[in-house]
Amino acid sequence: MICSRDDYQYYLRADRCALGLDNTWKNRWFNDRWRFQRLLRRVEFYRNCGRPRWQQLWAEWRMRCLGRLLGYSIPPNVFGPGLALPHRGTIVVNAFARVGANCRLHVCTSIGTQAGTLDQVPVIGDNCYIGPGAKLFGRIVIGDNTVIGANAVVNHSFPDGGYTLGGIPARVISGRDSDGLLIRGTDDASC
Repeated sequence: MICSRDDYQYYLRADRCALGLDNTWKNRWFNDRWRFQRLLRRVEFYRNCGRPRWQQLWAEWRMRCLGRLLGYSIPPNVFGPGLALPHRGTIVVNAFARVGANCRLHVCTSIGTQAGTLDQVPVIGDNCYIGPGAKLFGRIVIGDNTVIGANAVVNHSFPDGGYTLGGIPARVISGRDSDGLLIRGTDDASC
């Protein structure tokens, strides 16, 4: 969670590294996905660090407008540093879900609650790759270094991590972890 300006800068650096972007004016102004992530982190900073209410509302409004344009419904304070949103497209995340550092989240994914509840949401570890069309819901725990394959439906826990999950309902289909599938923005100090 962002609790200071240093944390805010660290999260931005980690997110930019995870996306594989350089720090140029073209990326800052013309890359909509990066603009959305910067706004998301700014809203988190404003909320958590006691900024004036009008700044919070203005940043939140801008984030929601851009999110609608891109198809993102991602609330603040869910993802750790190193978030990568490589494509435009429908991404829906519950506000109570928790996701660790270095998550790569592809299009048409959903991280939500168990039907009829508000608090039964997934907790996802660090270094997780979530493939296109994956659905995660209910009170589940996904361990570190896990790969969730395309169109997988995960509705029960895999707390050990280090596996590739796939299928409906999801099951372990491989012992391969997320190394090589994502850029760990929190590990790369050179960005």
